[in-house]
Amino acid sequence: MSPVLWGIGLYILAQLAIGVAVSRRIHTESDYLVAGRSFGPVLATFSVFATWFGAETCIGAAGAVYERGLAGGSADPFGYALCVILAGLIFAVPLWRLRLTTLADVFRLRFDASVEKLAVLLMVPASLFWAAAQIRAFGQVLASASGFEVEATITFATVVVIAYTMFGGLLADAWTDVVQGIALTIALAVLVWRVIAVEGTAPINELGAAAFHPLGAEPRPLLAIAEEWAVPVIGSMIAAELVARMLGSRSARIARNATVVGGVAYLVIGLMPVGLGLLGATLLPGLEDPEHVLPALAQAYLPTALYVLFVGGLVSAILSTVDSALLTASGLVSHNVVVQLHPGLTERAKVRIARAGVAVFGIIAYVMAIRAERVYELVAESSSFASAGIVTVVTFGLFTRIGGPGSAFASLVTGMAAWVLGAYVLPVPYPYLTSVAAAVVSYVVAALLGSAPTRMLEPQGAS
Repeated sequence: MSPVLWGIGLYILAQLAIGVAVSRRIHTESDYLVAGRSFGPVLATFSVFATWFGAETCIGAAGAVYERGLAGGSADPFGYALCVILAGLIFAVPLWRLRLTTLADVFRLRFDASVEKLAVLLMVPASLFWAAAQIRAFGQVLASASGFEVEATITFATVVVIAYTMFGGLLADAWTDVVQGIALTIALAVLVWRVIAVEGTAPINELGAAAFHPLGAEPRPLLAIAEEWAVPVIGSMIAAELVARMLGSRSARIARNATVVGGVAYLVIGLMPVGLGLLGATLLPGLEDPEHVLPALAQAYLPTALYVLFVGGLVSAILSTVDSALLTASGLVSHNVVVQLHPGLTERAKVRIARAGVAVFGIIAYVMAIRAERVYELVAESSSFASAGIVTVVTFGLFTRIGGPGSAFASLVTGMAAWVLGAYVLPVPYPYLTSVAAAVVSYVVAALLGSAPTRMLEPQGAS
């Protein structure tokens, strides 16, 4: 076996070991899903950054920039970084003060249990799209390093991430996020340094002005630009994976500050894959799959020891993201559906159900990863799928007394239907903006036609 595969194997074993060690501290559902609300500033910040910074930036965004220039990074890292920062400023404090276990709890507390179940039904697929993106990227990295077929490496990657996620829950995820965030940052910095040391600034000079245009060289309608930015910024602003980090924090202040700082770190470190994608267009023209640009640059410019470091860092980033997505999907179903239907379950039984859910959803994500063509497409689907209604309902529910269960139902269903019709059935030029408008209008109209306003949510924790 090659040194690279040995290095990847050691990285994976180290992550599994941390998961097993931390799993001994898990006794309740809260321990498993929100780490017993124990995150301090460092742990929470690293967890926000490492959860968000995964395959979509290192593989998907770098490939998009390779193809389209700087405009390819509008969604990632620029749009997603703005999304995380805004989420911290707007939602972190009010969500933390509600002492939730999952984001879906908002829908039950503010509206009713039927709205909660509908929200779960709509949120789980988004987490699975995201998990599938990471699994596919993991498989691509392994294929590039080993020479095996992508399908075979994706299968192996699925087994690893399921085992890795089942053990330790959110607490293990956070502790490994510290290691993974440091490893990835060092790995990217080493690759940037090596490419510049070997090539100098000549490749940058060869790119031309069009590659650096932030909105693309060709003029586009303002709504088209707004659509491209709305998907990452609005679509993921209250993603359940991000909310879990807020809920796992020790205080509302930590939840807010860690989310904002994590978003800033995401942007700063995300500029390295963007820069490498730009350089790759000159240094490695004509790649059959643009999403291989970072691994290809690493193979071309790094000696074996540094290449092992780079691949290990990339694997770490992917693991830190995929476990969050699988844990979120499982938590939504186990806590907000199964436990609600069986209120007499012991804490140990709740943890077992959540772990079983990780395995089931890991298999589903595997099927999605095998059938997908690009990581970037899966990430876009994750941000777009049903998010218009989710964002609308949570925003009205948290900050106003407007609307009740009927308004929430109308917004969730209309937002989802508008996006599906606009993206797949009808020739709607801006399907996501259409879905956001439909979700807001339907919520307000249903509220005006419905019953008296619902009471505001009452905070349950100090900041």
